[in-house]
Amino acid sequence: MTAPSSRSSPAPSLGELRQRLEEIGRRVGVEEAAHRTGLEEAHRRADALRGVVADALDGFSAAAAASGAPHLRIELGATRLDDKHIRAVEFELRRGRHLGIVTVKSRGEVTLVGPFRAGKNEGPCMTFPFAAERELLQGLGDFLERFLAEAVTP
Repeated sequence: MTAPSSRSSPAPSLGELRQRLEEIGRRVGVEEAAHRTGLEEAHRRADALRGVVADALDGFSAAAAASGAPHLRIELGATRLDDKHIRAVEFELRRGRHLGIVTVKSRGEVTLVGPFRAGKNEGPCMTFPFAAERELLQGLGDFLERFLAEAVTP
């Protein structure tokens, strides 16, 4: 898109502005429609991974509480469209400024991002193809362990 010209011209009406954006919406919609099935599969896989992580974090929280530290709670965000990739979904883990992100891409990959502190560079990252389920689960365990170690250390 180009910047508006510096020449003075009448401002578009609200109807014209809507029409312009509708045209852009149609064009982008047609381009992105080809990725719908892949994105739906990514969302399904992200929801399943989120369920695995939720169960594991429930175990952590229960064990921490039973051991005298009920305040050690980790927030688990909802699955949503990824902040960086339009053809991916993500969910995040958070405790204070500590973050970890699980991104599931429509091209058939899962990327574990972090742990890192909010406002700092994201990373490290580990990426796994959908077919590498065993390696993904091992990597996810390592990722969660690192996240918890950093997130609950004063």
